[in-house]
Amino acid sequence: MADPRREPALTPELSAILARHAGQPDRLLQALVDIQEAFQHVPPAAIALVAEALDVSLARVRGVVGFYAFLSEQPWGRYRVLFSDNITDRMLGNMELLTLLCEKLWVEKGRMSDDGLVSVDTTSCTGLCDQGPAMLVNGWAIGNLTRERLDRIAELILSQTPVEAWPADLFAVEDNVRRADILLNHGMQPGDALRAAMAMTCKPGSAVEAAANERSWREGIPQSALCGPLSLLDEIKRANLRGRGGAGFTTGVKWEACRNAPGHDRYVVCNADEGEPGTFKDRVLLRSHADLVFEGMTACAYAIGANHGFLYLRGEYRFLLEPMQAILARRRAEGLLGKDILGQKGFDFDIEIHLGAGAYVCGEESALIESLEGKRGVPRNRPPYPVTHGYLQKPTTVNNVETFCAAALIARHGGEWYRAIGTPRSAGTKLLSVAGDCARPGIYEYPFGTTVRQVLEDCGAADALAVQISGPSGVCIDAGEFDRRIAFEDLPTAGAFTVFNASRDMFEVARNYTHFFAHESCGFCTPCRVGTAMLKATMD
Repeated sequence: MADPRREPALTPELSAILARHAGQPDRLLQALVDIQEAFQHVPPAAIALVAEALDVSLARVRGVVGFYAFLSEQPWGRYRVLFSDNITDRMLGNMELLTLLCEKLWVEKGRMSDDGLVSVDTTSCTGLCDQGPAMLVNGWAIGNLTRERLDRIAELILSQTPVEAWPADLFAVEDNVRRADILLNHGMQPGDALRAAMAMTCKPGSAVEAAANERSWREGIPQSALCGPLSLLDEIKRANLRGRGGAGFTTGVKWEACRNAPGHDRYVVCNADEGEPGTFKDRVLLRSHADLVFEGMTACAYAIGANHGFLYLRGEYRFLLEPMQAILARRRAEGLLGKDILGQKGFDFDIEIHLGAGAYVCGEESALIESLEGKRGVPRNRPPYPVTHGYLQKPTTVNNVETFCAAALIARHGGEWYRAIGTPRSAGTKLLSVAGDCARPGIYEYPFGTTVRQVLEDCGAADALAVQISGPSGVCIDAGEFDRRIAFEDLPTAGAFTVFNASRDMFEVARNYTHFFAHESCGFCTPCRVGTAMLKATMD
């Protein structure tokens, strides 16, 4: 591990990073993430070198470093320890454990030790709410913290053992799937959804055939080449699939708008930046069902005519990067990514993973696109919308992880099959990240329309006082509302389902959420920038 106090004038390490990203301004964030990982901070001497290599201004480089929580011009030690500080970690005693570790390491919270070895502080939710308390050490997640595990961690830090040499059991992360349905029990093999989509034909006399004929005449494309993509679009619309990120926009309408937008280059973006405290379902999908995620992205590319895709992976899920890169490499070798996918001439599509750096606001699609372009993750004014002016101002489809998984199921089994599950207005199933005061925290998959009471019974939540649906930005319901349903027409949710029993002080819950929003505000809008700070001060 590099010494964080060393100024890398132009070390081989830094030279390799700059060479990898040279001449690509949109790679700025990725270059800075690589430098942060190599040196445990972004040394001031490197900033000018980065600006020159990527042909951007010094102000832009410094602005990006200052925006993202995991980037820092200031050294924080060879070991930067960040305790997750969401409400579930608080309920499990994270602050007592933080104090204990500070005592063991002889360091004050929020400061680097005098010898430059270590710092200990807090961060926002790390996506391990079902196995907290949790922490990040140099970006690597460790859950199920106890006094005994902290003893081991303190010993490893004091002995200056490199993080990559720490025992693997410290970094073990479980899926904790408690209830599975059509998505988590999909049983599909890589390529199944794509083969099914590519085998679709225009039904004689159908609206799809008419659309294919009209486009064939207008664009000079053979009708047979249009039948598959347009039929897949029709199935997605027939399924009434709605976005699983919380807003619930109709997926088929979004895909169709992107396909019909003027221009030639189109992009597919998977939003894997789930940062809402209490949400961790995407972690499970990316860890154990990455093929299904990539299959859904590739099916989307087939439908809209895209050649390039990005998966924006939240920085807290750094431990998933290499395994997912390996899956992408395997899919390329199997002809499921790259040129002429599955032998279909002209069907060219590949996926690149971009790593975030700790910014909750990048879960908003336009802020995410800004971040993909190597900028500060500040939301754009809309309109125009990403379907016409997205990545590099080109037509872009942005969906979250669960939505792409559902799209792959629809490509394989059809829209009518999918629409028959759930409710008339909320088709399919929903993954819930259940945490808090319950005996069995973890991932639960239910058909839309399931009651909150049913979820509480299944997860062993006795004496439940309240449930926070969809994280801090969602709604809090009490026992009088437990017969309400998880559905877009009643309780829409991005997936968080946090349980509080009668022993909890709900004021402290609200205060924790207010601190989160004040900390994570990007500063773009006055009500958020000023209002959350005022709320925080009032509640404190």
